[in-house]
Amino acid sequence: MQTLETERLLLRPFTTDDAPFALTLLNEPSFLRFIGDKKVRNLDDARQYLLNGPIASYNAHGFGLLLVELNDSQTPIGMCGLLKRDELPDPDIGFAFIPDYWRQGFGFEAATAVTNDARERLKLPRILAIVSPDNEASIKLLERLGLSYERTRDDVKVFSINYAPPNEP
Repeated sequence: MQTLETERLLLRPFTTDDAPFALTLLNEPSFLRFIGDKKVRNLDDARQYLLNGPIASYNAHGFGLLLVELNDSQTPIGMCGLLKRDELPDPDIGFAFIPDYWRQGFGFEAATAVTNDARERLKLPRILAIVSPDNEASIKLLERLGLSYERTRDDVKVFSINYAPPNEP
């Protein structure tokens, strides 16, 4: 699994040692409201979430949600990465951050690193995103990344971006 670095952030694969942070993030009121209840109530649940979610995705797809840390202090502040859901035809980008780190450009910085990696290293032709219709901050971030509204499906808005296929020599 690839580690991504930006000016201020390190995006690295989750390990089960990150369970305390996952427990905190997955139980933030904003996470529960806009993303959903993952039924993670203790450290064992958090370890299972990481093993069955991001870590399993790394092995199955070569990508997944990454832990987002501040470069200078290694403080975990969120997660951002690609998911491959059975109900969607293409991988989708997902992100969530601790509220103390909102409105500082970290979400855009992390999501830009993930989409650049998807286009350049993974050579994905298309990326989707799903978002609650009332999550205006995430919608603005997706639009700033270049994703466009495509349709509403199952009470979520679906956004997409198409990348030109790489030039053949």
